[in-house]
Amino acid sequence: MQFKLQSEFSPTGDQPTAIKELVEGLQDGSNFQTLLGVTGSGKTFTIANVIQEVNRPTLVLSHNKTLAAQLFSEFKQFFPDNAVEYFVSYYDYYQPEAYIPSSGTFIEKDLSINEEIEKYRLNTTSTLLSGRQDVIVVSSVSCIYGIGNPEDFHNGIIDLAEGDIISRDQFLQKLVSALYSRTTAEFTRGNFRVKGDTVDIFLAHNDIGYRIHFFGNEIEEIESFDVTNNQVVEKFEQLNIYPANLFVTSRETMTQAIWEIQQDMVKQVKAFEEQGKFIEAKRVEERVVYDIEMMKELGYCSGIENYSRYLSGRNPGEPPPTLFEYLPNDALVFTDESHVTVSQIGAMYKGDFRRKSTLSEYGFRLPSCMDNRPLKFEEWEAFRPQTIHVSATPGEWEKSQSIVWSGAGLWSALVILTGIFNVVPA
Repeated sequence: MQFKLQSEFSPTGDQPTAIKELVEGLQDGSNFQTLLGVTGSGKTFTIANVIQEVNRPTLVLSHNKTLAAQLFSEFKQFFPDNAVEYFVSYYDYYQPEAYIPSSGTFIEKDLSINEEIEKYRLNTTSTLLSGRQDVIVVSSVSCIYGIGNPEDFHNGIIDLAEGDIISRDQFLQKLVSALYSRTTAEFTRGNFRVKGDTVDIFLAHNDIGYRIHFFGNEIEEIESFDVTNNQVVEKFEQLNIYPANLFVTSRETMTQAIWEIQQDMVKQVKAFEEQGKFIEAKRVEERVVYDIEMMKELGYCSGIENYSRYLSGRNPGEPPPTLFEYLPNDALVFTDESHVTVSQIGAMYKGDFRRKSTLSEYGFRLPSCMDNRPLKFEEWEAFRPQTIHVSATPGEWEKSQSIVWSGAGLWSALVILTGIFNVVPA
């Protein structure tokens, strides 16, 4: 599907020239470009026109979740018929666990994320893996933090169609493997319920429930329904059920991961005991044993992201899977207010490393927790596709790396667009 920009206004002033030059730069293979002197909603409008012209999946990076939400709203208005997604990391919404040795204070992880944010996250990854090309993802810069392996997430998708031969019990096992939870009480996202030969599922990334009717070992009917009143909305010939958690994994992978975690725990306990750190040895053993039991029973545990290295099969020190690995190969990146966003990318790894190395040193986590981290700056540079930096006051790094298009500023409201900046090569 093509991107279709909907606005009662057209680019004015020097905006058409700016759009033309940026598009030509992308088509010529420019890896970096920087757009100077553009602010407000006119900035979003300029970006939207570039996206429509190149017709490629796009990631828009913002330096904080509030600005990301604003940009998401604006792009939704410009592209109502296309897939505009909002991705905000857990790390924007929680107090991370930490240990302060000087006072002996351990700060528990405090996660204050709601269902809507989780829905947006899962809908983003589901849309990216669906094969759609008309996708715009608006994200905070914390998307450089590790998430679940895209291969495991893709392998966890359950494909259904009318007439498929599968027993109800086999289907329920698939749902559990995709981290859906059976319930007989409140029906919420990520749950399923069973009534005879009928299975109701509340997809984790959607606001609508889906009902699967079985006739023996055959799927007889698939329909969506309103979860508030149980009224049927639409019938489907086929349905894709995406996992309820980004850290989904196969039973075989989980079994192997648990074994590796146990081995590393034994090594770490022994190392602590040899150093005379018996409190730390006991602490890490109790924490890991509890987490392993939860993973065996439920398929996940609180803080499972700290074991992401084992679940993704990566070696120590390797970069974790991030949102960038979910992007199509021809994706495009815009870094909004790049003078702030780019500097944050470089700083996030250093702060995370200091916090987690302390947790590991005092036995609150295995050393492998340090592989659950944001990308290093050089890793981000390697992963990112063609990029356009957008800033009224770009830093020296952006200007040194880029073909720079300069201007006098574009001040506009969403309903009154005036292009007054001059676009010329530096």
